[in-house]
Amino acid sequence: MKVVERIKEPIYQEMELFEEKFTQSMYSNVALLNRITHFIVNRKGKQMRPMFVFLVAKLLGEGKVNERTYRGAAVIELIHTATLVHDDVVDDSNKRRGFFSINALWKNKIAVLVGDYLLSKGLLLSIENEDFDLLKIISVAVREMSQGELLQIEKARNLDITEKVYYEIIRQKTATLLAACCAIGAQAIDAPPKEVKKMHRFGEILGMAFQIKDDLFDYSEQKIGKPTGIDIKDQKMTLPLIYTLSVVSKTEKRAMINIIKNHNKDKRKILQLIVLVKEKGGFDFAISKMQAYRKEALELLFEFPKNQYRDALELMLNYVIERKI
Repeated sequence: MKVVERIKEPIYQEMELFEEKFTQSMYSNVALLNRITHFIVNRKGKQMRPMFVFLVAKLLGEGKVNERTYRGAAVIELIHTATLVHDDVVDDSNKRRGFFSINALWKNKIAVLVGDYLLSKGLLLSIENEDFDLLKIISVAVREMSQGELLQIEKARNLDITEKVYYEIIRQKTATLLAACCAIGAQAIDAPPKEVKKMHRFGEILGMAFQIKDDLFDYSEQKIGKPTGIDIKDQKMTLPLIYTLSVVSKTEKRAMINIIKNHNKDKRKILQLIVLVKEKGGFDFAISKMQAYRKEALELLFEFPKNQYRDALELMLNYVIERKI
Protein backbone atom coordinates (compact mmCIF):
# COMPACT_ATOMS: atom_id res chain seq x y z
CA MET A 1 0.00 0.00 0.00
CA LYS A 2 1.32 3.47 -0.91
CA VAL A 3 2.20 5.81 1.97
CA VAL A 4 -0.53 8.34 1.13
CA GLU A 5 -3.14 5.56 1.13
CA ARG A 6 -1.91 4.37 4.54
CA ILE A 7 -2.17 7.93 5.90
CA LYS A 8 -5.69 8.23 4.50
CA GLU A 9 -6.86 4.83 5.83
CA PRO A 10 -8.26 6.04 9.23
CA ILE A 11 -10.16 8.89 7.53
CA TYR A 12 -11.11 7.13 4.28
CA GLN A 13 -14.89 7.58 4.71
CA GLU A 14 -14.50 11.22 5.73
CA MET A 15 -12.34 11.95 2.68
CA GLU A 16 -14.86 10.28 0.34
CA LEU A 17 -17.71 12.39 1.74
CA PHE A 18 -15.48 15.48 1.76
CA GLU A 19 -14.85 15.14 -1.99
CA GLU A 20 -18.60 15.19 -2.64
CA LYS A 21 -19.13 18.23 -0.41
CA PHE A 22 -16.10 20.02 -1.86
CA THR A 23 -17.34 19.57 -5.44
CA GLN A 24 -20.76 20.94 -4.41
CA SER A 25 -19.14 23.93 -2.67
CA MET A 26 -17.63 25.09 -5.99
CA TYR A 27 -20.87 25.03 -7.98
CA SER A 28 -21.88 28.15 -9.92
CA ASN A 29 -24.64 29.16 -12.35
CA VAL A 30 -21.97 30.16 -14.89
CA ALA A 31 -21.22 27.29 -17.30
CA LEU A 32 -17.65 28.46 -18.00
CA LEU A 33 -16.88 28.56 -14.29
CA ASN A 34 -18.29 25.06 -13.77
CA ARG A 35 -16.17 23.76 -16.64
CA ILE A 36 -13.04 25.22 -15.04
CA THR A 37 -13.84 24.04 -11.50
CA HIS A 38 -14.58 20.56 -12.90
CA PHE A 39 -11.12 20.67 -14.50
CA ILE A 40 -9.62 21.63 -11.10
CA VAL A 41 -11.42 18.85 -9.18
CA ASN A 42 -10.38 16.19 -11.71
CA ARG A 43 -6.72 17.18 -11.35
CA LYS A 44 -6.57 17.43 -7.58
CA GLY A 45 -3.32 16.64 -5.78
CA LYS A 46 -2.83 14.41 -2.75
CA GLN A 47 -5.24 16.57 -0.69
CA MET A 48 -2.82 16.70 2.21
CA ARG A 49 -4.45 19.77 3.74
CA PRO A 50 -7.97 18.33 4.22
CA MET A 51 -6.30 15.13 5.50
CA PHE A 52 -4.62 17.16 8.25
CA VAL A 53 -7.99 18.69 9.22
CA PHE A 54 -9.68 15.28 9.59
CA LEU A 55 -6.76 13.50 11.27
CA VAL A 56 -6.36 16.23 13.89
CA ALA A 57 -10.16 16.40 14.45
CA LYS A 58 -10.33 12.63 14.99
CA LEU A 59 -7.21 12.61 17.16
CA LEU A 60 -8.68 15.22 19.53
CA GLY A 61 -12.36 14.28 19.09
CA GLU A 62 -12.00 10.62 20.09
CA GLY A 63 -12.48 9.43 16.53
CA LYS A 64 -15.45 11.69 15.74
CA VAL A 65 -15.89 14.60 13.32
CA ASN A 66 -18.81 16.97 12.72
CA GLU A 67 -20.21 19.20 9.97
CA ARG A 68 -17.87 22.01 11.02
CA THR A 69 -14.94 19.69 10.30
CA TYR A 70 -16.14 19.19 6.71
CA ARG A 71 -16.71 22.91 6.26
CA GLY A 72 -13.28 23.69 7.72
CA ALA A 73 -11.62 21.22 5.33
CA ALA A 74 -13.58 22.69 2.38
CA VAL A 75 -12.63 26.28 3.29
CA ILE A 76 -8.94 25.29 3.52
CA GLU A 77 -9.05 23.51 0.15
CA LEU A 78 -10.99 26.31 -1.59
CA ILE A 79 -8.57 28.97 -0.39
CA HIS A 80 -5.50 26.81 -1.04
CA THR A 81 -6.75 26.15 -4.60
CA ALA A 82 -7.38 29.89 -5.08
CA THR A 83 -3.79 30.68 -4.04
CA LEU A 84 -2.42 28.04 -6.46
CA VAL A 85 -4.41 29.53 -9.37
CA HIS A 86 -3.15 33.02 -8.50
CA ASP A 87 0.43 31.73 -8.01
CA ASP A 88 0.48 30.33 -11.54
CA VAL A 89 -0.48 33.76 -12.88
CA VAL A 90 2.15 35.52 -10.73
CA ASP A 91 4.86 33.00 -11.72
CA ASP A 92 3.71 32.89 -15.36
CA SER A 93 3.61 29.10 -15.01
CA ASN A 94 1.99 26.96 -17.71
CA LYS A 95 1.98 23.69 -15.78
CA ARG A 96 0.44 22.54 -12.51
CA ARG A 97 0.80 18.92 -11.30
CA GLY A 98 1.85 17.80 -14.77
CA PHE A 99 -1.19 19.36 -16.50
CA PHE A 100 -1.72 22.71 -18.15
CA SER A 101 -2.50 25.44 -15.60
CA ILE A 102 -5.74 27.48 -15.64
CA ASN A 103 -3.92 30.54 -17.04
CA ALA A 104 -2.33 28.43 -19.79
CA LEU A 105 -5.73 27.15 -20.95
CA TRP A 106 -7.99 30.14 -20.26
CA LYS A 107 -5.51 33.07 -20.00
CA ASN A 108 -4.60 35.25 -17.02
CA LYS A 109 -7.78 37.33 -16.77
CA ILE A 110 -10.02 34.28 -16.36
CA ALA A 111 -7.50 32.59 -14.01
CA VAL A 112 -7.47 35.63 -11.68
CA LEU A 113 -11.28 35.76 -11.66
CA VAL A 114 -11.52 32.02 -10.94
CA GLY A 115 -9.07 32.44 -8.04
CA ASP A 116 -11.19 35.32 -6.70
CA TYR A 117 -14.34 33.20 -7.04
CA LEU A 118 -12.82 30.28 -5.09
CA LEU A 119 -11.59 32.66 -2.39
CA SER A 120 -15.04 34.24 -2.01
CA LYS A 121 -16.73 30.79 -1.91
CA GLY A 122 -14.42 29.80 0.93
CA LEU A 123 -15.14 32.99 2.89
CA LEU A 124 -18.91 32.72 2.32
CA LEU A 125 -18.98 29.06 3.39
CA SER A 126 -17.68 30.15 6.80
CA ILE A 127 -19.80 33.30 7.08
CA GLU A 128 -23.09 31.64 6.07
CA ASN A 129 -22.57 28.97 8.73
CA GLU A 130 -21.24 31.47 11.31
CA ASP A 131 -17.92 29.62 11.58
CA PHE A 132 -16.21 32.89 12.48
CA ASP A 133 -13.57 31.16 14.61
CA LEU A 134 -12.51 29.01 11.62
CA LEU A 135 -12.64 32.03 9.30
CA LYS A 136 -10.27 33.94 11.60
CA ILE A 137 -7.70 31.11 11.49
CA ILE A 138 -7.71 30.89 7.68
CA SER A 139 -7.81 34.69 7.18
CA VAL A 140 -4.66 35.10 9.29
CA ALA A 141 -3.00 32.37 7.18
CA VAL A 142 -3.89 34.15 3.90
CA ARG A 143 -2.51 37.44 5.24
CA GLU A 144 0.74 35.73 6.29
CA MET A 145 1.09 33.95 2.92
CA SER A 146 0.79 37.24 1.03
CA GLN A 147 3.30 38.94 3.34
CA GLY A 148 5.74 36.04 2.96
CA GLU A 149 5.63 36.22 -0.83
CA LEU A 150 6.22 39.99 -0.80
CA LEU A 151 9.03 39.70 1.76
CA GLN A 152 10.75 37.13 -0.46
CA ILE A 153 10.42 39.38 -3.54
CA GLU A 154 11.75 42.38 -1.59
CA LYS A 155 14.79 40.49 -0.25
CA ALA A 156 15.54 38.54 -3.43
CA ARG A 157 16.25 41.74 -5.37
CA ASN A 158 19.43 42.31 -3.33
CA LEU A 159 20.22 38.64 -2.65
CA ASP A 160 20.61 39.59 1.03
CA ILE A 161 18.36 37.01 2.69
CA THR A 162 19.79 35.91 6.04
CA GLU A 163 19.01 32.56 7.64
CA LYS A 164 16.65 34.32 10.09
CA VAL A 165 14.75 36.09 7.29
CA TYR A 166 14.59 32.83 5.30
CA TYR A 167 12.84 31.06 8.21
CA GLU A 168 10.35 33.92 8.47
CA ILE A 169 9.63 33.75 4.72
CA ILE A 170 8.98 29.99 4.70
CA ARG A 171 6.97 30.22 7.93
CA GLN A 172 4.66 32.74 6.29
CA LYS A 173 4.64 31.35 2.75
CA THR A 174 4.27 27.62 3.45
CA ALA A 175 4.07 26.70 7.12
CA THR A 176 1.22 29.05 8.04
CA LEU A 177 -1.32 27.22 5.84
CA LEU A 178 -0.42 23.79 7.24
CA ALA A 179 -0.61 25.32 10.72
CA ALA A 180 -4.12 26.61 9.87
CA CYS A 181 -5.18 23.10 8.71
CA CYS A 182 -4.19 21.55 12.03
CA ALA A 183 -5.66 24.40 14.08
CA ILE A 184 -8.96 24.22 12.17
CA GLY A 185 -9.10 20.44 12.72
CA ALA A 186 -8.87 21.10 16.47
CA GLN A 187 -11.08 24.22 16.55
CA ALA A 188 -13.87 22.62 14.47
CA ILE A 189 -14.56 20.05 17.21
CA ASP A 190 -14.27 22.76 19.91
CA ALA A 191 -11.05 21.42 21.40
CA PRO A 192 -9.59 23.42 24.34
CA PRO A 193 -7.58 26.52 23.26
CA LYS A 194 -4.36 24.93 24.56
CA GLU A 195 -4.81 21.96 22.21
CA VAL A 196 -5.72 24.22 19.26
CA LYS A 197 -2.52 26.20 19.87
CA LYS A 198 -0.45 23.00 20.16
CA MET A 199 -1.80 21.62 16.87
CA HIS A 200 -1.22 24.99 15.18
CA ARG A 201 2.42 24.79 16.26
CA PHE A 202 2.67 21.15 15.09
CA GLY A 203 1.42 22.15 11.60
CA GLU A 204 3.77 25.13 11.50
CA ILE A 205 6.87 23.06 12.34
CA LEU A 206 5.86 20.38 9.84
CA GLY A 207 5.40 23.11 7.22
CA MET A 208 8.93 24.40 7.85
CA ALA A 209 10.33 20.90 7.28
CA PHE A 210 8.15 20.55 4.15
CA GLN A 211 9.57 23.73 2.57
CA ILE A 212 13.19 22.87 3.38
CA LYS A 213 12.63 19.48 1.71
CA ASP A 214 11.28 21.33 -1.34
CA ASP A 215 14.42 23.50 -1.41
CA LEU A 216 16.65 20.42 -1.27
CA PHE A 217 15.12 19.09 -4.50
CA ASP A 218 16.96 21.89 -6.33
CA TYR A 219 20.24 20.14 -5.50
CA SER A 220 19.03 16.63 -6.26
CA GLU A 221 19.92 14.41 -9.21
CA GLN A 222 16.48 12.80 -9.11
CA LYS A 223 13.85 13.54 -11.72
CA ILE A 224 11.22 15.21 -9.59
CA GLY A 225 9.10 17.13 -12.05
CA LYS A 226 11.14 20.34 -11.91
CA PRO A 227 14.62 20.72 -13.40
CA THR A 228 17.56 20.77 -10.99
CA GLY A 229 18.70 24.32 -10.27
CA ILE A 230 15.31 25.90 -11.04
CA ASP A 231 15.38 27.96 -7.82
CA ILE A 232 18.85 29.28 -8.73
CA LYS A 233 17.58 30.21 -12.21
CA ASP A 234 14.72 32.11 -10.53
CA GLN A 235 17.21 33.77 -8.13
CA LYS A 236 15.42 32.24 -5.12
CA MET A 237 17.59 32.21 -2.02
CA THR A 238 17.08 28.82 -0.38
CA LEU A 239 18.65 27.48 2.83
CA PRO A 240 21.54 25.47 1.25
CA LEU A 241 22.57 28.58 -0.72
CA ILE A 242 22.17 31.00 2.20
CA TYR A 243 24.31 28.81 4.45
CA THR A 244 27.03 28.39 1.79
CA LEU A 245 27.21 32.16 1.16
CA SER A 246 27.76 32.66 4.90
CA VAL A 247 30.77 30.28 5.13
CA VAL A 248 32.72 30.82 1.87
CA SER A 249 35.51 33.35 1.33
CA LYS A 250 34.71 36.82 -0.01
CA THR A 251 36.09 35.85 -3.44
CA GLU A 252 33.93 32.70 -3.60
CA LYS A 253 30.90 34.67 -2.42
CA ARG A 254 31.35 37.26 -5.18
CA ALA A 255 31.69 34.46 -7.76
CA MET A 256 28.51 32.74 -6.45
CA ILE A 257 26.47 35.96 -6.52
CA ASN A 258 27.75 36.69 -10.03
CA ILE A 259 26.45 33.29 -11.22
CA ILE A 260 23.05 33.82 -9.51
CA LYS A 261 22.65 37.34 -10.91
CA ASN A 262 24.25 37.16 -14.34
CA HIS A 263 24.67 33.53 -15.38
CA ASN A 264 21.55 31.84 -13.99
CA LYS A 265 20.64 30.41 -17.41
CA ASP A 266 24.08 28.83 -17.91
CA LYS A 267 23.65 25.13 -17.05
CA ARG A 268 27.38 24.56 -16.61
CA LYS A 269 27.78 27.44 -14.16
CA ILE A 270 24.67 26.41 -12.22
CA LEU A 271 26.11 22.91 -11.90
CA GLN A 272 29.36 24.44 -10.56
CA LEU A 273 27.31 26.33 -7.98
CA ILE A 274 25.41 23.19 -6.93
CA VAL A 275 28.70 21.28 -6.51
CA LEU A 276 30.12 24.12 -4.39
CA VAL A 277 27.00 24.23 -2.18
CA LYS A 278 27.35 20.49 -1.53
CA GLU A 279 31.12 20.69 -0.93
CA LYS A 280 30.75 23.54 1.58
CA GLY A 281 28.09 21.68 3.58
CA GLY A 282 25.03 23.72 2.52
CA PHE A 283 23.07 20.63 1.52
CA ASP A 284 23.89 18.75 4.74
CA PHE A 285 23.16 21.83 6.86
CA ALA A 286 19.64 22.11 5.37
CA ILE A 287 19.02 18.39 6.01
CA SER A 288 20.07 18.79 9.67
CA LYS A 289 17.66 21.74 10.10
CA MET A 290 14.83 19.75 8.48
CA GLN A 291 15.49 16.82 10.84
CA ALA A 292 15.51 19.18 13.84
CA TYR A 293 12.03 20.41 12.85
CA ARG A 294 10.91 16.79 12.47
CA LYS A 295 12.13 16.00 16.00
CA GLU A 296 10.34 19.03 17.46
CA ALA A 297 7.08 18.13 15.64
CA LEU A 298 7.26 14.51 16.89
CA GLU A 299 7.79 15.66 20.49
CA LEU A 300 4.61 17.76 20.23
CA LEU A 301 2.64 14.95 18.60
CA PHE A 302 3.72 12.39 21.19
CA GLU A 303 2.08 14.48 23.92
CA PHE A 304 -1.20 13.04 22.61
CA PRO A 305 -2.33 9.43 23.26
CA LYS A 306 -1.15 6.84 20.75
CA ASN A 307 -3.87 5.69 18.33
CA GLN A 308 -4.38 5.23 14.58
CA TYR A 309 -4.83 8.98 14.02
CA ARG A 310 -1.60 9.90 15.79
CA ASP A 311 0.16 7.13 13.85
CA ALA A 312 -1.20 8.56 10.57
CA LEU A 313 0.02 12.08 11.50
CA GLU A 314 3.45 10.65 12.34
CA LEU A 315 3.44 8.86 8.98
CA MET A 316 2.49 12.15 7.27
CA LEU A 317 5.39 13.94 8.98
CA ASN A 318 7.86 11.26 7.84
CA TYR A 319 6.37 11.30 4.33
CA VAL A 320 6.90 15.07 4.09
CA ILE A 321 10.61 14.59 4.82
CA GLU A 322 11.24 11.40 2.86
CA ARG A 323 9.10 12.09 -0.23
CA LYS A 324 10.74 11.84 -3.62
CA ILE A 325 8.61 14.54 -5.25
